Amino acid sequence: MKGTEDRRILRTQKKLKTALVDLLKEKSLTELTITEVTKQADCNRVTFYSHYKDLNELLAAVVEEHLDGLVSYFRKSFQGMERFSSTDVQRHLPIFEYIHQHQFIFRLIITGEVLPGSQNQFCESLAQVAATELRLEEDSDIEIPTLNYFMTYGSLGFFLYWTKEDFKDSPEAMAGKLALLHGKMYDGAVVLEE
Repeated sequence: MKGTEDRRILRTQKKLKTALVDLLKEKSLTELTITEVTKQADCNRVTFYSHYKDLNELLAAVVEEHLDGLVSYFRKSFQGMERFSSTDVQRHLPIFEYIHQHQFIFRLIITGEVLPGSQNQFCESLAQVAATELRLEEDSDIEIPTLNYFMTYGSLGFFLYWTKEDFKDSPEAMAGKLALLHGKMYDGAVVLEE
């Protein structure tokens, strides 16, 4: 019975998240009400409050879910490798594909206009993986954590540009551009054993 209950909870949370994202395409967060979200999700306010305290918490859950997905795609980009070149487009491509698939929510995350701090969450998610699972091949005069943060937060500007251009360039084109930039900063990385 516990498994059925857990699936029901997850299904309800998914319906609420989907309803919020759909409504955000029409209105700003400050214009939305919990009643509108619950009506869209086909549930009631009591159900909403059993999962979230307010719309900000619901939006934070949506952001967290998408950042978890982004981290999975980031890991997928070097999964099964011992090393990779910084100029390898295929290493960057999964991140761009995932963001492109979820353009609307990543526009909110990357611009940081709806949920304060979401830009930092975006960068910290990627920086954490790079810091714990990758290591530069060559020696550097710059400490690795410093370089890691520079690359990650610099990439935020790159992703911000892509959103401002309304995702005009393909994920492949953007991955190629980022690979070119990364290649100017470091040669390659080694994947640390799990």
